[in-house]
Amino acid sequence: MPHSADRRAFLQTTAAAGVATALPTMTHRSQAPAVKRSGPRPVVISSANGNRFKNGGTLTCVAQAFALMEQGADVLDALIQGVNIVELDPADDSVGYGGLPNAEGVVQLDSCCMHGPSRRAGGVACLEGVRTPSKVAKAVMEQTDHHLLVGRDAQTFARQLGFTIETDLNTEHSRKLWLEWKRRTDGHHWLDPKQQSMLGFEAGLQMVREGLIDPEHYYGTINCNGVNTKGEVCGVTTTSGLAWKIPGRVGDSPILGAGLYVDGLVGAAGSTGRGEANLYGLCSFLIVEMMRRGMKPKDAGMEALRRIQANTVRKDLLNGRGLPNFNVSFYVMNALGDYAGVSLYASTFAVCDAKGPRTEPTEALFSGKPGE
Repeated sequence: MPHSADRRAFLQTTAAAGVATALPTMTHRSQAPAVKRSGPRPVVISSANGNRFKNGGTLTCVAQAFALMEQGADVLDALIQGVNIVELDPADDSVGYGGLPNAEGVVQLDSCCMHGPSRRAGGVACLEGVRTPSKVAKAVMEQTDHHLLVGRDAQTFARQLGFTIETDLNTEHSRKLWLEWKRRTDGHHWLDPKQQSMLGFEAGLQMVREGLIDPEHYYGTINCNGVNTKGEVCGVTTTSGLAWKIPGRVGDSPILGAGLYVDGLVGAAGSTGRGEANLYGLCSFLIVEMMRRGMKPKDAGMEALRRIQANTVRKDLLNGRGLPNFNVSFYVMNALGDYAGVSLYASTFAVCDAKGPRTEPTEALFSGKPGE
């Protein structure tokens, strides 16, 4: 017992001495500057038209959205006010008022929005007569228990909420282009459906080659995503869709997981380009899920583009190199504010952060142009 007591006393004395020796070091460390972890970097990204059109004002879409976000506005409210600039600008014929119409000369609009913090979303498709479908999509999110309203009933919903309904959203410019397209395809209406479809598509592409239609506007659309200093992520996509589309056609833009997907804990992704190619892979959802698993925005976006390439097997959708003869772009960000713009072929996208608004090149999967 005495031996055991002596041993306990020795261990206690040794431990006390060890603590005393360590204390100065611990005190010294506690006085060292703490390592500061930077929070989310606020940023807004969009398709290139988000830093091109101003509708007579002084700010582009991304600049407006970022400014409002910095002032404390809800991220989705800021983004929608940003895209409203493009929707209302008659000079942009891929979105909203003056968007290129369908095969019957009617402007039909699609939009979708997702609010990361509340995990809610809303959308409209084939909406006629409302210049700002993004606002109607947000109203669907906020005032119904549904996600998607379409066609005449979407218009009725908008009217009931007080939105102005116009009989025609064509501008002189969009109507002129539609008439030119009709002139090129008129007289061929009795071809079999496959030939007629290809004739209309080729006539549209020829107008692109002749410079009558901006290549980015043939498919149309603006996607805009943002994250604030709190890490709150939101997104919105709005479009007039494929030029000269079959009436009633809905592309990827208003479909969750295709034209837009947001997970408030992970990030956001949206797209422009050939909607059908994106729909087959629900690529925006795919991108966000790959970021959830640790991929960086650029790598996740490039993987989705490879998925599109793998799914494109129709000969009429392949160019002379056996690659897709169309373009698709993705605009990707994570909840930390890291972002990327990627596309099948070289393009550009818009960014606004503390450095101001600017247009940057996308990372392209393939060299050259879609038609080569």
